[in-house]
Parts: sequence; structure tokens; C-alpha cells
Amino acid sequence: MSQFLCLNSNVLGKGYIYGRLYKISWFPGVILSTDTSEKVYGTLFKLHTTSEILHFLDEYEGFIDSNIEESLFRREITTVFLENGNSIDAWVYIYNQNIENKQRILSGDFLKDAKN
Repeated sequence: MSQFLCLNSNVLGKGYIYGRLYKISWFPGVILSTDTSEKVYGTLFKLHTTSEILHFLDEYEGFIDSNIEESLFRREITTVFLENGNSIDAWVYIYNQNIENKQRILSGDFLKDAKN
């Protein structure tokens, strides 16, 4: 997926959203939060052709626009806070299933946690 994003987008920078991160399986899932102390870190990309690439990403993330209840993730616009102090509203995939018995990633950084 990272290679696909590199070919079809530009990196705008590192940032975070307010949320809680969980280890779902070999992949993470984020749940949005209003608590400003709960942050999930990642990289913000600007897509070259939004509709085509979003369609591909929706399939990859298990987002079904016609059946949101059954979707593994749902796509929502939320505020991303960038390292440079700016913020921007962007599409984010939010985990859409039960998080009961899922391990919380307290660092908010899946890649950092995966290295430990």
C-alpha cells in the first residue's frame, strides 16, 4: 500500500488526529475521540486523482458506501494537525467494528509500536 500511495500522491507531512488506536489484527484501527490527550499519529497524503484513488482505497479498507454498517472501516473527514502547526480537514478511515477485546496502542503510533 505504501508503494501505491507513493506513486499516486504527495506527502504533505506527519501529523495526528484525536483518537484511540487499536491493534485489530496485523493492521491497526482508529476510533475518533474528543479528548485532546488521545492522539493517533500518521502521514498525510494529497491524492493525485481523488475519486479514482479513493475508490481503490475504499476497497482496500473494506469500506462499502452502500453498506456502511457492515464495512470494516468507514471514511470520514476529520481534522489533521500537522507537525508544522497547520491543520487541515482530510479523509480518514475509522474502524467500524467492535473494539471489545482489542489491544489499545497507547503510543498512538502503529509503526513505532510494531518495532517494539
